[in-house]
Amino acid sequence: MAEENIFLFVPNLIGYARIVLALLAFYFMPCCPVLAVLCYLVSALLDAFDGHAARALNQATKFGAMLDMLTDRCATMCLLVNLAMLYPSYAFLFQLSMSLDIASHWLHLHSSMMKGASSHKTIDLSGNPILRLYYTSKSVLFVMCMGNELFFCLLYFMYYIEETHVWLQGLLVVCGVICALKSGISLLHLITASRNMAAIDLADREKQRGKTE
Repeated sequence: MAEENIFLFVPNLIGYARIVLALLAFYFMPCCPVLAVLCYLVSALLDAFDGHAARALNQATKFGAMLDMLTDRCATMCLLVNLAMLYPSYAFLFQLSMSLDIASHWLHLHSSMMKGASSHKTIDLSGNPILRLYYTSKSVLFVMCMGNELFFCLLYFMYYIEETHVWLQGLLVVCGVICALKSGISLLHLITASRNMAAIDLADREKQRGKTE
């Protein structure tokens, strides 16, 4: 039987397409806001399809989970860098959002992998009920992630238009609330992952003591 090529699994091919679209979005951001937002949002939407492909084709991999998480984090970070330049008076808030997003997801993914999970989206059902709902309800996860991305995309897009329509302002407010809620979830990620890592450290120290006694 021929050896499988993890890098050519369908979910990972979708992940590569997401990276290309994200890079195109970054390239167009200084000059073409419509194209930039379109590429960025299509890249974000494809995030829903790689998971379905992984489950349907039995191609879920740790590499794919890492690729998925890193693409999400890097794409959001680069958009926030652009927003910090467009809205310098709010740069601290964008920096805070980037730091919280990256730190919480990295620590959460690392602690999940150390506990044997195949993905940062695999949650212990006995854990935090908010995180459990966030990751087990596909509709909640989709609304929270897309609302967060839309909020930042709207901030970017509205900078370039002279007249802001009322419906855009209303959508910005709704997405802003979702963004704030997602930041709260990121903080929960950070706290929960820190506790998980501490529990792993304690278990390792107990094993070490057992060997020396």
